[in-house]
Amino acid sequence: MSQADVIFKRMCRDIIDNGTDTRGEAVRPHWPDGEAAYTVKQFGVVNRYDLREEFPAVTLRRTAIKSATDEILWIWQKKSNNIHELHSHIWDEWADADGSIGKAYGYQLKKKYLWKDVTDEGIKKAYGDDLEKNLLKVINIHGVYLNLDTEKELDDLTEPHHVWYDISEKVYLMDQVDKALYDLKVHPFSRRIMTNLYDFADLPEMNLYPCAYSCTFNVTEENGQKVLNMLLNQRSQDTLTANNWNVCQYAVLLSMIARHVDMVPGVLLHVIADAHIYDRHIPLVEELISRPEHPAPTFWLNPEKHDFYSFTRDDVRLDNYETGEQIKDIPVAI
Repeated sequence: MSQADVIFKRMCRDIIDNGTDTRGEAVRPHWPDGEAAYTVKQFGVVNRYDLREEFPAVTLRRTAIKSATDEILWIWQKKSNNIHELHSHIWDEWADADGSIGKAYGYQLKKKYLWKDVTDEGIKKAYGDDLEKNLLKVINIHGVYLNLDTEKELDDLTEPHHVWYDISEKVYLMDQVDKALYDLKVHPFSRRIMTNLYDFADLPEMNLYPCAYSCTFNVTEENGQKVLNMLLNQRSQDTLTANNWNVCQYAVLLSMIARHVDMVPGVLLHVIADAHIYDRHIPLVEELISRPEHPAPTFWLNPEKHDFYSFTRDDVRLDNYETGEQIKDIPVAI
């Protein structure tokens, strides 16, 4: 049987049997018909998935791995906040007339920051001879940032860029994803390798606050092989609609980044502050967790691809994926 099924069933049973019921409270979410969307919830759910043992896709019903991958690449690779660059319609409710979801998700990962601890030697190790094509060198001269190649002032070094240090020497400008990839290659045992989508200054301009908001990477070594592990922090999760979707897409992300930095994907530790089941979902969840489990599928990641930025949704597949039938027309709270 799939361990992902076991974990999912145990979590749902605990939420329903022992969770806090919000009925009667003033809640923000509502159903499309205007009724308040109440939940039963548990605080501090922690689930551990070891990708060396199996890929954590539930078999109680099918998880659309390509669509889940498309969304995570939309955020982490395209660094986009516009639904027109996404193949699915899961974000349509949150987008404005132009397709933007505001300064959320991919917008945060696209921001570039000045990094004090990035060196020429490290850049060569991480990027090779493509340095000048991928990164913008800047220098601080009396508070004015100049492009080392053109020596013209960088007019765009305002919002959304942040300066964290008073730097008087040459520094590098890169976003959070590129910094994580850099550190995993140059300082793999660092305890500072993480990304964070929760920028309080930008919250008023986000159409939805980030749910899965932070990833911390940690490298271990076993039998001479480096293993890449990830801790995923999530402030809130709609268990029925999103749990295994998020688990699978971050397992895919972990696998792609591990490939990029020549490591083995290891543990995905998923920490959910508020894991909840909506009132109208409870009968659906009860039926779902009564279903039999099937063996875990086999995850395929295109062996011809190595660069994180080269992967697409078509480079992933779940083989031997036997599942229960899909649940149709799940009501979604907004």
